[in-house]
Amino acid sequence: MFALTLVAATILLAEGSTPNSDEPRRIADRAVESIGGEKAILRLFRIKERLNVSSDPNKPGKERTSILEPPKHWWLGKTDRVVSEKEPATFLVWAWTLGALVDPESKLTAIPSITDEGRKLLGLRVEGTIQPAMDLYFDAVDHRLARIDWRSDIHRFSDWRSVSGVHYPARCVGTKKNSGKRWYDTEILELERLESLPPGLSR
Repeated sequence: MFALTLVAATILLAEGSTPNSDEPRRIADRAVESIGGEKAILRLFRIKERLNVSSDPNKPGKERTSILEPPKHWWLGKTDRVVSEKEPATFLVWAWTLGALVDPESKLTAIPSITDEGRKLLGLRVEGTIQPAMDLYFDAVDHRLARIDWRSDIHRFSDWRSVSGVHYPARCVGTKKNSGKRWYDTEILELERLESLPPGLSR
């Protein structure tokens, strides 16, 4: 009888583990659906933002305009920051668009949920296409991107808006993991989806 019970328990545990293997995909699919579906993901776009690189949230910041095609290209003026500077933040932009979640080369793993600023967040780790691995957290209720932990920083997202069929967080505040010190915030003032690369730029 004990042996039969042990076998039955083992089978139940095995069956119970099967749904968990699908959990990363479920988290990713719900997140993508929350912004309008995979067709809505921003692939090539222009943003005008106000960037404040300081610990003082009251500083006015500076405006800049970028053309983005993450993770391979990020143009400021005619300079491609990925090519000239090896700018790692292009991977943050790619994760922000959720493009990293639908890339077939990305390995997705569910990580423990957390509570942050009073909200329960579901965690997803992205590896393979992003090095080092990046942790994304999504609101457990509306499935929207709430936070990214990567390297030495934490990035929190808010102020959701919509344009051209996509919902996106227009505000991001970055803090240091070790100290919790705020070191930048940015607000997207304008966002435009592009069908082609503007004249004067090249890949």
